Amino acid sequence: MSRFSNLGHRLYQGEISFDFVNRRKIWYSISAVIAAAALIGLTVIGLQLSIDFKGGSVYTVKKPGLSISQAQSSIDKVIGDSTPQVQATGDGQIRIQVSSNEKMPSTEVQQKLAADLGVDQSAINTQVVGPSWGKQISQKALTGLVVFMILVTAYLAIAFEWRMAVAALVALIHDLLITIGVYALVGFQVSPGTVIGFLTILGYSLYDTVVVFDTVKENTKGIEKQNKLTYSEAANAGLNQTLVRSINTTVVALLPVAALLFIGGGLLGAGTLNDISLALFVGLSAGAYSSICVATPLLAQLKEQTPEMRALAKRVAQRRSAEAKAAKAAAEARAAGDDSDAVEDSADEVAGVAAGMVGQRNQPIGRARGKGRPSGKH
Repeated sequence: MSRFSNLGHRLYQGEISFDFVNRRKIWYSISAVIAAAALIGLTVIGLQLSIDFKGGSVYTVKKPGLSISQAQSSIDKVIGDSTPQVQATGDGQIRIQVSSNEKMPSTEVQQKLAADLGVDQSAINTQVVGPSWGKQISQKALTGLVVFMILVTAYLAIAFEWRMAVAALVALIHDLLITIGVYALVGFQVSPGTVIGFLTILGYSLYDTVVVFDTVKENTKGIEKQNKLTYSEAANAGLNQTLVRSINTTVVALLPVAALLFIGGGLLGAGTLNDISLALFVGLSAGAYSSICVATPLLAQLKEQTPEMRALAKRVAQRRSAEAKAAKAAAEARAAGDDSDAVEDSADEVAGVAAGMVGQRNQPIGRARGKGRPSGKH
């Protein structure tokens, strides 16, 4: 842990740095592959909506010792296929969901299920859910998502600038697409709990991105007045300063979510936990990745296209070229055994570039020429 803390301190001080911004093509390629897989899952497999959205019947069976596998086998035999969803509830009961596509009346299903399980028909509670409620929930969720996106874009454009708003919005869409695609690929049901999970990851992803952007804003304040760093380099420095913090926050958030997903949903069979925990787990992971590898590199790319940042990049390149030439001249002078004036000339040349000097460099007044050197007068 001490090594990790020391790494965070060194990143913050700029002693070490990982170049995320200039490797944006790699991150864009990874995101494109993941997004393509998500789109294939959505178009080919599609989302598996729960009965809350498409309607159906819910049968709650109360029988001591009844397992999920036994209930699944029984309902599959009654219905004739394996489409029903079986979950365990918190009070020891089994919840069976049958979609509205099934043509068998709910009362008939209840009778056959009771006979197959060997319980009284009164031990099975039947509830019919219409698709209208799910349709209303879907419309409200979509409306809330659109309003959220608009407000977030407006806030970031006012608090920071429109390029940061665009980068953050792209990162949010990136996280949503990946999360929804994973749901389609793994075949998890989309329930109201899933919608809650989607909205939760939007807030987390935005929070992580805003923290990084705030540091980038501080690092790039008045950056056009100097010629040592380009905007991309200053943005990358800000990203490295918040890197360990982002990792720590993500890990701490993922631990309880992983417990819900793998222990609660996987080992204990509480399927209702899967609806929200998978969305949170995938969304939190994608949000951390997008804030580091998508949002900030995209922001730097947009900023580097402005005339001011192009001019800054040109000045930085000129300064570094002058420094390289000066270092080469000094090395040659030392190799020739005459390093006093050559080193001073090199230093003056670098200082001239740093100060933005243009044209012929003037001889410093306080410089005394070496003894025996020609004065230049004839």
